[in-house]
Amino acid sequence: VCFLFLGSWSSTFNVLLSIPTSVMGTFAVLYFMGFTLNFFTLLGLSLAIGIVVDDAIMVLENIMRHAEMGKSRVLASRDGAREITFAALAATIAVVAIFLPVAFMSGIIGRFFFQFGITISAAVLLSLVEAITVTPMRCSQFMGDTRSGYARWAAEEFDKIGQGYRRVLAFCLDRRGPVLAVATVVFLLSLGLAWLLPKEFLPRQDQSSFLIRVQTPVHSSLAFTEEKLAEAEKILQTHPEIDHFFSAIGGFTSDTGAADGAVTDGQVNSALIYVTLQPKSKRGTGQFALMDALRTELGKIPGMTAVPQDLASHDFIAGRGFPVELNLRGPDYGVLEQKSGEIIDAMNQTGEFRDIDTDFRNGMPEVRIYPDRDLATASGVSVDTIAGTVEAAIGGTVQGRYTNKDRRYDVRLRLEGGQRVGPDDILKLDVRTDYNELIPISSVIRTETVNTYQTIARTLRERSISIYANIAPGVSQSAALDQAEAIAKQALPAGYRVFLSGGAQTFRETFSSLTFALWLGVIVSYMVLASQFNSFVHPFAVLLSLPFSLSGAFFALWLTGQSLNLYSLIGLVLLMGIVKKNSILLVEFANQKRFMEGLSPREAILSAGPIRLRPILMTSLATLAAAVPPALALGPGAESRIPMAITVIGGVLVSTFFTLLVVPCAYSLLVRLESRSHPEQELYGGPVNPVMRPGHETPGAPQPAAAGNGSPSPR
Repeated sequence: VCFLFLGSWSSTFNVLLSIPTSVMGTFAVLYFMGFTLNFFTLLGLSLAIGIVVDDAIMVLENIMRHAEMGKSRVLASRDGAREITFAALAATIAVVAIFLPVAFMSGIIGRFFFQFGITISAAVLLSLVEAITVTPMRCSQFMGDTRSGYARWAAEEFDKIGQGYRRVLAFCLDRRGPVLAVATVVFLLSLGLAWLLPKEFLPRQDQSSFLIRVQTPVHSSLAFTEEKLAEAEKILQTHPEIDHFFSAIGGFTSDTGAADGAVTDGQVNSALIYVTLQPKSKRGTGQFALMDALRTELGKIPGMTAVPQDLASHDFIAGRGFPVELNLRGPDYGVLEQKSGEIIDAMNQTGEFRDIDTDFRNGMPEVRIYPDRDLATASGVSVDTIAGTVEAAIGGTVQGRYTNKDRRYDVRLRLEGGQRVGPDDILKLDVRTDYNELIPISSVIRTETVNTYQTIARTLRERSISIYANIAPGVSQSAALDQAEAIAKQALPAGYRVFLSGGAQTFRETFSSLTFALWLGVIVSYMVLASQFNSFVHPFAVLLSLPFSLSGAFFALWLTGQSLNLYSLIGLVLLMGIVKKNSILLVEFANQKRFMEGLSPREAILSAGPIRLRPILMTSLATLAAAVPPALALGPGAESRIPMAITVIGGVLVSTFFTLLVVPCAYSLLVRLESRSHPEQELYGGPVNPVMRPGHETPGAPQPAAAGNGSPSPR
């Protein structure tokens, strides 16, 4: 891109040198901040590649423009860098103003985004320092010849393009009202696309691995669960796409109903199967097609339910990681049991959910022992003796401890496994009387077998039942959550409430936090720009590029069938920082033309637009070039990079077009609101100077030196 626009390999190399300077400097910041090289710091560095070159491009292009006027390398480097420094500073600080609020997001994702925001902010600030110090120095020593064949041809062609843009810009300035009206309509229509886009926390990713949750009836034994798990493993072995798998019964999962999904003691009727597939290049079946096939095949095994689950959602979520997780709370567990069943039935009827499950487990057989106190007293048997006998025989008692190296084990005494299977085994026990005689325990007790809860869950001191579900294909996670919440709120009586938990809670927190961070970034950007431009008016013209970047992003996502998710929101944050640079270049240079050369607002815009067209196109195309590789869906994990890249590509394309046409129209209207005292002109050297003919140098600025002379001629 740089060579295409500048026609000089040395200038191109000069721009590329800004990348290692900024990136290596950012590594130093990461080191002293105590960060690691992780997903988000590396993501920030990779995204910063397309941003850190922008400042160098702006400075280098302006130096090249001064060199094309006939100035020496030293003079062109000094004048070009001095002229563009304010715009580069304003653009960089405006970018940092967008990314820093992201670093203060709340929730689990906020902890990740803190490192992401600091990484990009550090890289962008270092790129500014490099662009206004080292880049001009390098240009003064080995800037390429601007009079070479291709360089002259490129300059002539871009002059023609600039003149064509000037004519189009003049046409739009004569029709400012219709232009702004059309732009407003386009933006409002794009907001409609935002409502149509599906919203989810993370896109589906073929990671060549997934999880299968296996559940047998509540009263199942370890042996029964193991038998069913062996049947499931035989089915898995028939699929050549599977490279390997391993299974675990209990211990790795929890059905205790903890809302946070904390891993506690598992039950012998639940199991997990971790499946690893062949690499995508070696199999013809996609991961999700295989998961659907296994869902059907494993569902045919009697006495067992199996739910395949994508592991991508576990990257940032605690607990089970289902996209829909509801936590019902209230005082009466019986009411929660009844209402959770009604909610599950209603969710099944919508067709938007599948694999609906709950942590409520009923039907666990429980043996209750009732001592006959009269007979026990007559026989000389205390209730404590009865309880101790049953405890020792069934549960076991610790008789000693055995130490092996650094670990100590309990020596527990109890009946063998085959002697404590059912309720009748309890009746075979004997108890000792006060007279040191043994009598059958059946003579002093009666037993009753009932079905009861396997666990009773509590959340924040309230009885609770959680409902989990996957989403049917083609259904938005946001729409599914809204539907599930509405069903639950309608079913629950007064005094009972529903909360989102797990993946659903993280999804809501992330969207609300990122939205807040975006708005806060826009407000901070306005404050920064107002202080830099010394004006309350000009920042509005600069920030006008932001709505159109959203329009382009929403349209691109809709056109490519992508969703609004964590990664496309990262792309939106990136857009908020990138697209302001173009409008800053236009507005700042138009102000220079007005307050330093005394041009009218219209003439200032018509003069600044063609001159700033080349750096605007260069920075935009450089950003697009950096976004194309991830948009091509190459390599593992491409599903997470595609929405981010598509967002950037669509937003940059549309915002660049509207920035070149709409921002000048808005600027020419907003200048009427300026203060009569023109406080912003103080940034450009005080009072307005007499009107100069277009093309003349700025009064008071150094004039081009004679050939071979590196020093400026006297005024």
